[in-house]
Amino acid sequence: MKTRFATLLIMLALPACAPLTLYYKPGVPVEKLKRDTTACQVQALRDAPVANQVRRTPPRYVPARRVCNSAGSCSTTGGYYLPGEIYTVDVNAPLRKRVEDQCMADLGYSPASIPACPQGIKQAAAPAATATLPRLTPKSCAIRNPDGTFQIVNQG
Repeated sequence: MKTRFATLLIMLALPACAPLTLYYKPGVPVEKLKRDTTACQVQALRDAPVANQVRRTPPRYVPARRVCNSAGSCSTTGGYYLPGEIYTVDVNAPLRKRVEDQCMADLGYSPASIPACPQGIKQAAAPAATATLPRLTPKSCAIRNPDGTFQIVNQG
């Protein structure tokens, strides 16, 4: 039970440590970024719709086994095949991502990955959500808020 709880805590804490990855254009309101992103995602879905394919991993052969007991009596079990696992792949997902990236680039955005702020900066910063994307510096970092918003901090 304690192991499950510890695993759950780690899983919840990991996103807070990960960099904030988003499309970026200095001076753009975050609400406009969200609208533009949604519009490009809809366009990408229209241009490269979901195309799921059902696939199967190859079957695996388990060879025959010979088992002997302490009295020297042996028996052989026949070999058999294990069927492959069935899984689904959206073959258009990579193309859809490229279409979305191209659409956002056409609007002047570029992909950005902003590192998470160290704990000391998180504690010192007043709780807030970024409303307009600031100009990034080498010392920029991001704080993820519990409500899904974020705060970009330019240190020093």
